[in-house]
Amino acid sequence: MEEDYKGFIISDDKSLLNIEIVCDFLLNSYWAKNRSVEQIIKSIENSDCYGVYDGKTQIGFARLITDKATMYYLCDVYIDENYRSNGLGKKFVDTIVNLEKYQGLTGLLGTKDAHKLYEKYGFVRNSETYMVKRAQQRLTSNLL
Repeated sequence: MEEDYKGFIISDDKSLLNIEIVCDFLLNSYWAKNRSVEQIIKSIENSDCYGVYDGKTQIGFARLITDKATMYYLCDVYIDENYRSNGLGKKFVDTIVNLEKYQGLTGLLGTKDAHKLYEKYGFVRNSETYMVKRAQQRLTSNLL
């Protein structure tokens, strides 16, 4: 899938992803700062991923975790600060959640500060039933 929006390209081609840029952004985000580079790379390998590009420069990223039958979890969505406020982030989310392969699936996401953005695409706050179990750091042992 590839879509042109105001000269920017939105693509699901993982070979275009700049892993260094993605890792740098995520490691400096409030939601992924405790992940390791290895975890980020493995999460990309095991998810549907989307990038936004200005020429060959990656300026956005999003990841979907899905069973492809009942649900998806939209996460790690970002647009580089220098490219915000021009509708690109809205177009990015709109493009992803309206792809044919996600129609009929329940969509989930977590956000601290972008509720109004995602409400435009049919997401509804559901704090009554949403629960989370945070990952614990793995303990390493010399016994292995």
